[in-house]
This record gives sequence, structure tokens and C-alpha cells, in this order.
Amino acid sequence: MLAFVSASVLSALAVGVTAFAAFHDALLTNVEQQSVDDARSRIGVLAPDLTYPPDQQALDRFRLMVADATLVTYQSLESGDPRGKDLVSPELRGAVGARGVLVFQRVNSSTGPKLVIGTPVVLTGLDGARTPSGLEVYLVRDLEPTARRLDSTLRIAAGAGLLTTLAAVLLALLSVRGVLRPVRHLRDSARQLATGDLGSRAKVHSSDELADLAATFNDMAERLQRSMTELRHREQNSRQFVADVSHELRTPLTTLNAVVDVLRGDADRMTAEQRESTTLAVEEVGRLTRLVEDLLEVSRFDAGTARLQVREVDPREIVEQCLDLRQWRDLVDVSGPRGTTAVLDPRRVDVLVANLVSNALRHGAAPVRVRLTVDETTVRIEVRDSGPGLVEAAIERVFDRLYKHDSARTRSEGSGLGLAIALQHARLHGGDITAGNAADGGAVFVVVLPRYAGGSQ
Repeated sequence: MLAFVSASVLSALAVGVTAFAAFHDALLTNVEQQSVDDARSRIGVLAPDLTYPPDQQALDRFRLMVADATLVTYQSLESGDPRGKDLVSPELRGAVGARGVLVFQRVNSSTGPKLVIGTPVVLTGLDGARTPSGLEVYLVRDLEPTARRLDSTLRIAAGAGLLTTLAAVLLALLSVRGVLRPVRHLRDSARQLATGDLGSRAKVHSSDELADLAATFNDMAERLQRSMTELRHREQNSRQFVADVSHELRTPLTTLNAVVDVLRGDADRMTAEQRESTTLAVEEVGRLTRLVEDLLEVSRFDAGTARLQVREVDPREIVEQCLDLRQWRDLVDVSGPRGTTAVLDPRRVDVLVANLVSNALRHGAAPVRVRLTVDETTVRIEVRDSGPGLVEAAIERVFDRLYKHDSARTRSEGSGLGLAIALQHARLHGGDITAGNAADGGAVFVVVLPRYAGGSQ
């Protein structure tokens, strides 16, 4: 809009200045020419009636007979009008006397611009010969009417320029509005699409290039919506499949665990080969059971059905019960205050601590230290092992599902879901887990939970 208005204003200004300059020069030239012609005509009519050589009285009468005559000279005689005599400059008189031709110039006075004309009087004889008479006449014509006319023209030109500018601004606003309105609609639709509203579409009101752009955007949004809908449907089906399969596996796994318990009890009466096979079967059934339980837990998070069951608990007591239940007390050093209270989901905190400690024992090295800190607003649980620590690539992906840094360890006890589940439990409380390395070695996992989950206190 600014470019359009600027171009319009500059064009109008250039045209106006050029036109006014041309009019100014033409008007002044016309006025000057008329004044010169009139002066020549009057002097040509009156000069032959003058008696030569004229005396002072004759000069005075001649000056009064020639309209606008300010000064008349003949050799040493001079007849002048005091009101305008000073306007005849010595330079003008010198030019008339030296060149012997009509000369004029514009001068400024206290009463406005004037045109001063100086001309010698030349007598024409019967034979057509022209003889200088020695008489010089100087006339002063008032240019104030011409100046007022020029000023009026300038005001009219300025008014026309202003109207042109206003018209240009109005036209620019209309043009810009016509261009920017569909652009704004397209921008708003893109923002809605970026925020997840896949049903957002741009409005198409015309058939120009912007309409083509809007139509292309709508086609893109339509394809994106179809693709996302299909992906979400596939993802939902995959999650449902995992949940269904995990649920269906629980019944046969229960039977397998019962059989494994019987085999474990009869291990003493087996041969060495039978005991080795039984031990392997027990480990694999246990690993499969943990994997199915983890998949079920993950499916609950994915389905959005996981809910907190909070109550007032002692965080130190939850940590110690977790270690006792899994017979890890001899491998883990626990520190932290006793007798403090927090509003948490004890089952989920138990699973969270168990997964972190299990990961430390499996991939780190003993002793594993669990440090508990409770302040007014948070419960902080730090799990640190004495192993080599995490490599840089593992720190960024350690909470990804099914992630194993060492791809060769495909038969490890872990399912690759433990840390991902621990993170989900922490976030369900409104907290978080960070992973890193201690300065003196060993991996460190820090859990920060709100002391009063759900805002209860």
C-alpha cells in the first residue's frame, strides 16, 4: 500500500510541478509580451508628435501621455515619477543606452512584483530610414494580478494533488484489503491446522492466484486429515491389538507359572540336564510374564485409562517395602528422612522405584544408592549405581520404549519398557524423571514428584 501510494503521490507531484512550471513560464511570457507590445504601440503613436529636441515641459507631458511611464530621459533632461523611479536600475538604463534596443526585467518591490521595460525611441523618416531620437522611455507594469493568478493556480494544483493522494490511498486500501483478506484467512486456517484442527479449511471467494493457493492449501489439508485419520486408526488398532494380546496371554501364563512352580519344586530330583532345562524354562516364563505385564501397563497409558489412587503415605516406607518385596535390601543403600508424609499413589511409586533400581542392578553395578529428599512441595528420589554410567546417546533415548543401547543384549531380563513405564508413572503424578551421570562415575536417575499429587494437602 505504501509503495502504491508513494508512486501515486510522486507521479501526481511530478505531473503537477511540470504542469505548473510550464503554466508559470507561459503566463509570464504572455504577460511580458503583451506589455512589451503595448509599450511599443503607445510610444510608436505618441513619439512622432513630440517636438525635437524636447524641453522639460515636453518630456513631462510625454511621460504623462504614455501610460505606466515612470521615467523619460533625453540627453541631460529627465522626467520621472517618484513612486516608481527607483525601480529603474542603473544596469537597465545602461543596457538600453548601450544596446539601443528594448530591454525588460522583473523586479520585486514593497507593493509586489513589477515588470520594468526600457526602450529607446527611434524615429522613422519618410524614406523609411530609422534614426535614434536620443529619447529613452522606462515603463513599470504591475505583475501582482499575474502573481495572484499563479498563486490561485498553485492552490488548485495542491488541492488536486491532495484529492489524488486521498484517492490513491483509498484505492490502495481497497486493493490491499482485497489481497490481504484471503491471505489472513489462509494464515488463520494454517494456524488452526498447526494446532491440530485438521478440519480447518481456507475460504475461496475468487478465481485468481490467491484462490488457487487457497484451493491447494485445502487439498493439502484434506490429504493430511485423511493421512492422520488413517494413522490414528492404525495406531489405535495397534494399541488395541497389544492390549488384547497381552490380556489373552495372562491366562496361559498363569497356567505356565503354575507348571513352572511345580517343576521348580521337583528340581532336586532331576538330572543335571533336566535341571538346566527347567531353570531356563523358569527364567523365560518369568521374563515373558514381566513383558506381558509391562505391555498391559503401557496399553493403559496409551488408552488414557491410567488413574491415580492417592493416599497419605511415608515415601521412605514405600521405598523400603519395594526393596524388601524384591529381596534387594542387601544390594541397595537407602537414605532419607523417616516419618514424613506425602499424598501419592503407593502402587505406582513402588513400580517406579522398582524399575529404576532393577535397571541400576542389571546395567550398572552394586552398590546401588537410593537417596530420598522431601521438602515442602516435592518428593525427590535419586537412584545411583556404581557402574560405568550412560553413554551420551543413551541419555537422550533411555526412556524410549523398547530401547536397548547394546543391541547384542537381546536376551536380557529387561523388556525395554521399564524406564518408559517409570517415566509415565512420574508424569501421571505431575512429576518427571531425568537421567545423567555422576561426576565420579555411575548413572543417576532423579525422580521429582509433587508432594501432594492432585493438589491435595
